[in-house]
Amino acid sequence: MASGDDDDPIIEEVCLKVHRFPLMQYPVRPATMTYDDVTHLAAKIKPKQQRVELEISMDTVSPNYCRSKGEQIALNVDGTGYDETNTYSAKMMDKQTFSSIQATTNTSRYAAAVFRKGELHVTPLTGILQMRPSFSYLDKADNKTREREAANEGGDSSQDEAEEEAKAITVRFARPESEQARQRRIQSYEFLQKKQAEEPWVHLTYHGVKDGRSEHERQYLFCQSGDASENSELVKTPKEYLAMLMPPLAEEKVVKPVGPSNVLSMAQLRTLPLGEQVKTLMKNVKVMPFANLMGLLASGTDSTSVLRCIQQVALLVQGNWVVKSDVLYPKNTFSAHSGVPAEVLCRGRDFVMWRFTLERSVMRKEIASIIKLPPEDVKEFLEHVAAPRANRGWEFLLPTDVDFIKKHPDVAHRQNMLWLGIQSKLEKVFNFSKEDFVPKNAHLHTTKNRFKDQILLPNISTKAAPDEQKVFGLWETGEDFDKHRRLLYDVFTKNYRVRRNIIQARLAQELGDVSKADIDRLLNECCSSHAGMWYLKGTIQS
Repeated sequence: MASGDDDDPIIEEVCLKVHRFPLMQYPVRPATMTYDDVTHLAAKIKPKQQRVELEISMDTVSPNYCRSKGEQIALNVDGTGYDETNTYSAKMMDKQTFSSIQATTNTSRYAAAVFRKGELHVTPLTGILQMRPSFSYLDKADNKTREREAANEGGDSSQDEAEEEAKAITVRFARPESEQARQRRIQSYEFLQKKQAEEPWVHLTYHGVKDGRSEHERQYLFCQSGDASENSELVKTPKEYLAMLMPPLAEEKVVKPVGPSNVLSMAQLRTLPLGEQVKTLMKNVKVMPFANLMGLLASGTDSTSVLRCIQQVALLVQGNWVVKSDVLYPKNTFSAHSGVPAEVLCRGRDFVMWRFTLERSVMRKEIASIIKLPPEDVKEFLEHVAAPRANRGWEFLLPTDVDFIKKHPDVAHRQNMLWLGIQSKLEKVFNFSKEDFVPKNAHLHTTKNRFKDQILLPNISTKAAPDEQKVFGLWETGEDFDKHRRLLYDVFTKNYRVRRNIIQARLAQELGDVSKADIDRLLNECCSSHAGMWYLKGTIQS
């Protein structure tokens, strides 16, 4: 700034002094028509809410005042009787009430200023209140009407009616309230109305513009001391002054509109690290193809980095990415529906996801009978990844993303191994075997490299014949080698082609050390090799 002194000379130095006051506006009247000369009958305030009400008299002798209408309003509000609670004691509408609303909740950028004797005295505003006419008397008139109607109906009813029979009642216990439900309740209209009603009114004395007390208060617009070094708000260090010019981002949180805790704009999302962006998107979408995920991220984002991030928060199901259960249900949390702990929810949801790695559709009753969780939780699991279909149960939301599997076989392989580990844990927890869910009488074959379900031979033969090598099924010969064939079939239910090391790893996992000769025999009997990959015999063209 020092280098520009010649081009930007200092014209005048002004001492800045600060006090604090609220500002009251009357938006329904022009500035030339003030209420300064109108009699103010009463004033009251709720300090915490910054809510003010003023009662102002009306000129009932004005040619613009409709006397008959004023009397009719008073009659509707107070009725024909007279008591101390009447709104209009003169039997006509001779006053009106002004009630305040906050023009803005953030007044840190607003101030009133007075210039006097070369000094600019600035008053930060503690609130900006807009005074508008209140029509609460209409509510009182409506209540009077309803009371009269209720009294008339009550008078017509017979007073010797038999006592009503006792009725059975259902006792319900409140579920544990989630944080999201609590936030919705706090933001609800009824809750805000209740909080407003809890704070009592503080009655005030009104002083007119020309009153001596008003003149005394007006002096507070000016600094009472001449020592600028002690009273000026601008006596700041360079670091403090810079922080005032460019406040940290944390201060902006005050002015953001209140919204659901799980909603982020795309602009806010892209300020997060890549891993958090992917996690946030998956938590909200639940299931998504990889191509769609890349479309939601900023252009130019490295797909390899995204793949690394997505595998930390999601699992591959039918070529699509589904958010992990422990991301949706973190440790030490509970179900919003039933209060079930997160660990139990994760196991149940993992079972649902695992079932969809085997087939397109599942039955809700079958799922519920195994995982034994409340119906609301089971339905939530299914709604995350599936849609109900008539006579078909719940079908996976998205078609199988074959393109992703072909483009990223290494990722698909790693995910397959992960699912094998998850399956092993689920079998121990829920006491089932994978064979319980393998579709009976079904096999795969190819027609121009496309796989379809077909009917298997009615009976599994006890001896494998050469012409049965094209059947995608289990061969039972009664020897120990049958276990190897079952495991091989299990591997091929996940993928139509696999590498030798996958088969070798699965056999080693289930049977321990398996010799190279046994693996060679298994592959030669049951599989065909093409381009370094192994296929079940009969599933590819010769």
